Amino acid sequence: MKKWVKYVVVVLVLVVSAGLFYKNVYTPKTTFNTVLPIKGDIKVSVFGIGVVSAKNIYQVGAQTGGKIVSLFTDQGKWVKKGELLITVDSVEVPLLLDEAKIGLKKARLDVKALQKDLDSLVAQKALAQLTEERYKNLLKKGLVSQAEFDKSQTELQTLEAQIASIKSHINAAKVETVRVEKNIETLEVKLARFNVYSPIDGYVIAKQAEVAQTVLPSQVIFQIVDPDDVWVKVYIDERISGDIKVGQPAQIALRSLPKNTLKGSVKRISAISDSVTQEREVDVGFETLPIPFYMNEQAEVTIQTQHVKNVLKIPLNLIQFVEKQPHVWVYQDGKAHLQLITITAQSNREAAVSGLDEKTKLLIPENSKKSLTEGIKVRIDD
Repeated sequence: MKKWVKYVVVVLVLVVSAGLFYKNVYTPKTTFNTVLPIKGDIKVSVFGIGVVSAKNIYQVGAQTGGKIVSLFTDQGKWVKKGELLITVDSVEVPLLLDEAKIGLKKARLDVKALQKDLDSLVAQKALAQLTEERYKNLLKKGLVSQAEFDKSQTELQTLEAQIASIKSHINAAKVETVRVEKNIETLEVKLARFNVYSPIDGYVIAKQAEVAQTVLPSQVIFQIVDPDDVWVKVYIDERISGDIKVGQPAQIALRSLPKNTLKGSVKRISAISDSVTQEREVDVGFETLPIPFYMNEQAEVTIQTQHVKNVLKIPLNLIQFVEKQPHVWVYQDGKAHLQLITITAQSNREAAVSGLDEKTKLLIPENSKKSLTEGIKVRIDD
């Protein structure tokens, strides 16, 4: 009798345990939440990751090498076009320029002095010509000797020779004046190269030298960008880049401002794809550039390529690919079935599909639930 009671107790324990297991373990693991497809609009977008860059980065340096005397700005500063940025030691150039200017002044004074001498000789020649003509007439009348006439001719010829000589000296002095003027222009240009000015209204993103440092000709000292040219250089997989067009709206999320989505638009699409990564470079500009901004900062970019209206859409995370074909799990007659669908458009969160209707109950798989297989019995949480 006691043995029979023992068996009854064991059976009751097993029954209760099985009931508890079914209620607390089996039933929750086979009970799934569902969602229905809904009609609505979907904004089709393409996502990519890139870095803050610029269309043009101006490399600013001195054309003439030497020791840096002064730097008038720094990275992170705004500059105006024509603003003095750098002064390089010009060594002896100012002295050479001063000497050349003194030489020019002397050459011009020489020209003036020679011109006065020429004017005097021309006046003397005019007088000598009159004297020679008078002596010629007097010689014909026998009033002067041949020697006196010859002397007047000699004086006239001497003056003509002196005039020719002084004209030659004037021409030489003028040539010297031009030479010195050209030398001054050359020195002024050379001296100007020791001062470096900003080529644009822009933002200094880098300083690569310090005061007292010796730099080579054309060595980069500052990098400057035009804020209107700053954009995000984003890389998009070739497989999803076909619908991207210049002018399409975009949203930019900088790594330093993850919660502040910035508006932008596609400015340029590279004509060459990367053969290794199979990605295409797309440049997305800011509608309003954040100040300050940081070059090479990572950014996430979403480009809106289409706006599809009145379509049947489902959450993107419900789609599973079986043999490269999109499927979803549907609930029908107490069982789970894998349903083939067609994706007509998709965003980052939703997909527009065909092959379903608005009454189809879609199962939501969960890691804590029993794995779904074709035809498995399931419950749904009404």
